Amino acid sequence: MLLVKKKAVALLAYLLLGAGALLAQEKKTELSVEKIMRDPKWMGTSPSNIFWSEDGKKIYFSWNPDSNKADSLYSVAADGRNIRKVSPQERRSLPSPEGAYNRAETKKVYEKNGDIYLYDIKAGKPQQITNTVERESSPSFSHSGQKVVYIKDNNLYAWSIGSGQTVQLTDFRKGRKAPAEGKDAQRDWLKQQQLALLQIVRDREAEKEAQKKQEKLDNPNRPKEIYIEEKAVSSINLSPDERFISYQLVNRPKNAKVAIVPNYVTSSGYTEDINTRTKVGDAQETYATYIYDTQRDTAFAVSMKEVEGIYEQPDYLKEKTAKASAAKDTADSKTKKPEARATVIYGPYWSDNGRQAVVVARSQDNKDRWILKLDPATGKLTLLDRQRDEAWINGPGIGYGPGDIGWMPDNERIWFQSEESGYSHLYTVDVRSGQKKALTNGKFEVSEVRMSDDKKHWYFIANKTHPGEQHFYRMPLNGGEMVQLTALPGAQEVTLSPDEKTLAIRSSTSNRPWELYVIDNKPRAKPKQVTQSLTDEFKAYDWREPEVITFKAQDGAEVYARVYRPEKPENNGPAVVFVHGAGYLQNAHKWWSSYFREYMFHNFLADQGYTVLDIDYRGSAGYGRDVRTGIYRFMGGKDLSDHIDGAKLLVEKYNVDPSRIGIYGGSYGGFITLMAMFTEPDVFAAGAALRSVTDWAHYNHGYTANILNIPQTDSTAYAKSSPIYYAEGLKGALLICHGMVDTNVHFQDVVRLTQRLIELGKDNWELAVYPVESHGFTEPASWTDEYKRIFRLFEENLKKAPKTKS
Repeated sequence: MLLVKKKAVALLAYLLLGAGALLAQEKKTELSVEKIMRDPKWMGTSPSNIFWSEDGKKIYFSWNPDSNKADSLYSVAADGRNIRKVSPQERRSLPSPEGAYNRAETKKVYEKNGDIYLYDIKAGKPQQITNTVERESSPSFSHSGQKVVYIKDNNLYAWSIGSGQTVQLTDFRKGRKAPAEGKDAQRDWLKQQQLALLQIVRDREAEKEAQKKQEKLDNPNRPKEIYIEEKAVSSINLSPDERFISYQLVNRPKNAKVAIVPNYVTSSGYTEDINTRTKVGDAQETYATYIYDTQRDTAFAVSMKEVEGIYEQPDYLKEKTAKASAAKDTADSKTKKPEARATVIYGPYWSDNGRQAVVVARSQDNKDRWILKLDPATGKLTLLDRQRDEAWINGPGIGYGPGDIGWMPDNERIWFQSEESGYSHLYTVDVRSGQKKALTNGKFEVSEVRMSDDKKHWYFIANKTHPGEQHFYRMPLNGGEMVQLTALPGAQEVTLSPDEKTLAIRSSTSNRPWELYVIDNKPRAKPKQVTQSLTDEFKAYDWREPEVITFKAQDGAEVYARVYRPEKPENNGPAVVFVHGAGYLQNAHKWWSSYFREYMFHNFLADQGYTVLDIDYRGSAGYGRDVRTGIYRFMGGKDLSDHIDGAKLLVEKYNVDPSRIGIYGGSYGGFITLMAMFTEPDVFAAGAALRSVTDWAHYNHGYTANILNIPQTDSTAYAKSSPIYYAEGLKGALLICHGMVDTNVHFQDVVRLTQRLIELGKDNWELAVYPVESHGFTEPASWTDEYKRIFRLFEENLKKAPKTKS
């Protein structure tokens, strides 16, 4: 009897284990394209837009745990307790999280709904300063803290906190000022003739002049009329002593041609045109910085003509000039005086004591960035730091504008970020001696730098432990040990409390979306999870944590990638290579990807037996200057060869059949897919190119000119980098998908490529169009249709392809 019971128990255990295995198997195979591509709310909605209350007692954030049509505002106590939805009344009464503080940080000024508000932090009460139909914007405090300065109708105004009086500080006017006497001989002659002949004219002129003098006596503080012709005015800035007002005039070219995108699906029933942008190399805006000296009642331009390097041309132009000179008869040629390169000046940025100012200047070819000391009385510029890159200037904390910059507490040094070492790090420079010091260094990048309120420490994000991990650090103000404050895996987005004792953190891993945590501001303190955002349906699937690997590229560079593997990989099985978009973006990391649909699709592909490789190719973010600029003058060069090397890795390490490898991606990823299918046709059997650039000469100026210069001066770079020139190389099966109202990569791109493929007699391709989609799809039906086509492409060309004999 005992033996029978043991057998029964064993049988039951076996059945339970078998059932468990079946359930696990069912769990692994429950994904479908239709499920993945639904409205993302099926997964749960992560918290976002995190900010602290001004008194530091609450954390506010956007959230949607009930899957409503839109997110709502929630709050939670600073200790992570008492989470609740904020009422509409409380939400409307909150000060904007954006704004400016006075130097004592007792008051805050901000814009809300086009009006200006002053918030007393201790009292917790807002005071509305303006209530107008026009929009007031960009509020800040004067250096004394006694006034609120803001912009209205492109002019600068100051409101006195004590008296409530509003004063207009600038008077910018469109058009040209009438020429003064002696400037136009013909008009001067006519005027003098009228005055000589007619008494009434003499009387009225005298009366007019008397009125002008009286108006000036009655209103001695009226600002100077500054005529700006047809230019736009921006970046208006008041000096701490309120003597100088700096401003920028923007000259918008009249001959620039703006591309039109037709919108076919409209409520009117008519096709409607969407104005988008110019194409690379077209006429661009030019900028000039001026200073208005209110004491001398005069305005003058700040000139870059004496700054080191302003006449220095990029190397690619020097090479072109040298070749042209060599081809000419040098005896007849005349030396042409070089022109100063066009620049944009940002700032000024004033020291806390209000005595010194610096500006940042960027050349419009983006090869140079200068940090310069400014004398506001004369406009004289003194060089403090110059960063030159023959490719282009960028990187964390640098960007395409002024970058992060500020003054040290001693009012003698400024801090900034630079890629001088090959990685973006934190530096200081003394504005008197010019002595520069690196505060951080190493083969990692720092970003989101801020100084502590007590001016004793830095806080910043760094990927020091691994390029695919981001942690929050504290460091002494003059450099020293970097203390890691966060310990959660993946990436951390940190918002410090007003008293800097608590961190509100948005954290995620590669297989779990973002959640909100709170921790004490201590090294590796234990975090408390505030939100639980994921739905049961999302958690029911065992999402893979892709392995982050490295491999050597053919030129010896180390390349990072994510790998998704089937549970039981097939011998000589199929594989797919995914190419992320944006170029300068990181995706082979350990946090939740912005490509979350693609992440889920890769899990689905792995369930179907595919090995998936997701590469941070040359041009990607997170790895320093050399990786960032590895595509200069040749997109489709090292960025593509990294994918060829990745395909080789799949064959050699992951037992993939070389004849069964596909490739796909969107935007820049679509461009690489086309280059791969056209120029490496024996490597990839099938490819899906989504919202792809097909010809860089038709893309925008801001992005493209940095990497390829401009078509009329560097046409070779464009020809080398544009897929449309290589279309005759297509062998494998190609799927092209594009939104018809794409205002970024225009539908025209694929229309031109389509015509090229037709003329070449290619028949192994198809085009799927999406009439209501722009660059980033929004409709679940469009996502579903697109990815069903991608999956079918791979199933028909990779699953059914003849296997290589092992």
